Amino acid sequence: MLEATALGDGWILRHESDTLPASVPGCVHTDLLAAGVIPDPFLGQGESEVAWVGRRDWTYERELTGSSASSAQEQTDLVFDGLDTVAEISLDGRPLGTVRNMHRSYRFDVTGLSGLLSVRFVSAYAEAEAVRGRLGERPAAYAEPYQYVRKMACSFGWDWGPTLVTAGIWRPVRLERWSTARIARVRPLVTVEEGVGVVELAVDVERTRVEVPLAVEATVGGVRARAEVDGAHGVVRLRVPDAELWWPRGYGEQPLYDVELRLLSKGATLDVWRRRIGFRSVELDRRSDAHGTGFTLVVNGERLFARGVNWIPDDVFPSRITRERYRERLEQAAGAGVDLVRIWGGGLYESEDFYDACDELGLLVWQDFPFACAAYPEEQPLRGEVEAEARENVVRLMPHPSLVLWNGNNENLWGFRDWEWEPRLAGDSWGEGYYLGVLPRVVAELDPTRPYTAGSPWSGSWRHHPNDPAHGTHHSWEVWNREDYADYRLSVPRFVAEFGWQAPPAYATLRRALPGEALAPDSPGMLQHQKADDGNGKLERGLARHFAVPDGDFDRWHYLTQVNQARAVAAGIEHWRSHWPVCAGTVVWQLNDCWPVTSWAAVDGDGREKPLYHELKRLYADRLLTLQEEDGGLVLAAVNQGAEDWTGTLTLRRMSVEGEVLGQAAVELAAGRRAVARVGVPHELTPAGPKEYLVADANPDADGLRALYFPVPDREVLYPTPRFEVALTPGGITVTARTLVRDLLLQADRLDPEARADRGLVTLLPGEEVTIGVRGWKTPDAETARSALYCVELTR
Repeated sequence: MLEATALGDGWILRHESDTLPASVPGCVHTDLLAAGVIPDPFLGQGESEVAWVGRRDWTYERELTGSSASSAQEQTDLVFDGLDTVAEISLDGRPLGTVRNMHRSYRFDVTGLSGLLSVRFVSAYAEAEAVRGRLGERPAAYAEPYQYVRKMACSFGWDWGPTLVTAGIWRPVRLERWSTARIARVRPLVTVEEGVGVVELAVDVERTRVEVPLAVEATVGGVRARAEVDGAHGVVRLRVPDAELWWPRGYGEQPLYDVELRLLSKGATLDVWRRRIGFRSVELDRRSDAHGTGFTLVVNGERLFARGVNWIPDDVFPSRITRERYRERLEQAAGAGVDLVRIWGGGLYESEDFYDACDELGLLVWQDFPFACAAYPEEQPLRGEVEAEARENVVRLMPHPSLVLWNGNNENLWGFRDWEWEPRLAGDSWGEGYYLGVLPRVVAELDPTRPYTAGSPWSGSWRHHPNDPAHGTHHSWEVWNREDYADYRLSVPRFVAEFGWQAPPAYATLRRALPGEALAPDSPGMLQHQKADDGNGKLERGLARHFAVPDGDFDRWHYLTQVNQARAVAAGIEHWRSHWPVCAGTVVWQLNDCWPVTSWAAVDGDGREKPLYHELKRLYADRLLTLQEEDGGLVLAAVNQGAEDWTGTLTLRRMSVEGEVLGQAAVELAAGRRAVARVGVPHELTPAGPKEYLVADANPDADGLRALYFPVPDREVLYPTPRFEVALTPGGITVTARTLVRDLLLQADRLDPEARADRGLVTLLPGEEVTIGVRGWKTPDAETARSALYCVELTR
């Protein structure tokens, strides 16, 4: 039987003559930080103070001794699950190999060897710059040379991330001792045929003795099957009657089946492979229609509007991300109504812990191959590395039912066409051969059960512009960069794979990251933690279109920028969801952050939820009411993504800001399952001017849903001075409004850094009340709570 021994202990990190203890898995930065050699790069301007680390070479060492167990086995392998990134491995002075890809695992035969194990990491900068020197310059969105090395691109910085170029043994390392044969690879094809779950396991084995007959035996769902191994390959097929289907969250349950495959020789077990699978079908409907070219996910025959978020690495030092942290972050996504997570191409193929959590939570996974915002050379050594990593990771991730889509790259096809790459490349390779050649071939060969798309955005072919909203996937960034978020309503893309709006992180996150700093939008630490090109300028211009920009009042600026982020994303999602099935999904940029930073995230770098996060709960709920301007009038759209029809009576009230009802009507609603119903608002109920607004309320059976419409920007609304009462309640506070209170927000982290509120922005009409649950608040007090409450106010 194969024996595995973890090699996580006993390592040192060496740089020239200096040594210090090392953690494996880990990286140079975390080891230097633990030893007190460098400041925390997440605090203040520490990022700039540690830039030198990424330019140096580093060596990890430990003794590798033989053992009595090794004599009973024929072969001993040294296995690295992940090395970041360019390294030379030697044992007792004997070279084992050189590696240059963070996204792959590596195995070396060390039978009979012992002594000093050395892993010498060359600076990723040195490798990337050497490759660039041989192959020539290629354009990219950033000046860093990330496209010349197979490494997490955002290690080199991004418009939300620090430049911290890592090196280290970032995933586990172990010894594996075995005899006769071991399982080298299992490729599971999981399908459903007329209610029967079918599992086909293609097995590759490595042998020390080719003459010994081998067999494989598999079990799943109480079914057992056996097959002989022919040379180094075998295939075993199982059929599971009445297999329970795995569904995305909100559409059904997530039953998972344990699969076990044993490699046998003369009745003895040599090796075992175990995974969990789920039975489901997935298709991508890309048919042409009167609106262009669709992009609709279909799971188990059910057409979905994808309620998505983009995922970046949750820490710029990914070895620090634990199973528990993955689970917490993905539970936050599920709690916000999300059913699809797109793993963005400047990051990683994530660990099994990530996909396990998605399997259990019913979160669909869209997996980018790691290419982002650059022209990537296709010559060696990169071409071989790309195919090898793709083959390994496609097979590794195949068991997970949550994985539903492979995507070739992020924005590179678009960049070629629109970012002046084409004339600069002058015929040089730039990645098209990967996205339209190598990667679809690998997916078709290894994983034909899942769809592949060449890129995001991508219109399906060069016949249309890559980012044409009428065809395929669309990234909507003109709005954030140049326009008002009201412009989201000017088009109906088929699938919005990226859009978003910035806001700073929670106040307590800023206070931790910038200790002692007098906070201002342009204070030194705030600027260090704002990576977007003209990010503060775009924040201010976006804010000024809707609010009077506070002058010198950081707390007010902080609140209003967070409100504006939530409002912007709401404008897009409400509009696009109301146009289902023409638009079949929105994927917000982004769910999470990798450090404390002003960014587009809904959950900040310390895990605190911004108001946007809570707004997503409303926007991504099965039922949504929204008031939209159409053809010179107002339309009430009732979006029903639930499995049951939605019928009832809606109340429309034209209100004055002082609380007077100026007009009222009841309208009947009938929205079918997975459908949108539209009701015209009577002209006499349409509000006008700075002192009126419209309220649409559903009946209590529809969970008290509400939509609001103000005809002018907030800066022009003649809000009354807000008056409300605050009282402590068990586990929180109750706020009772005496006037209109727009976008009330309890910033619970101002009460206690550990405190969390269970809701975000809420608008109260006169006489209404809301109870806000608060956990982690050690010393509740009503007046203190009032000091942490913010709302929109008239400012002149």
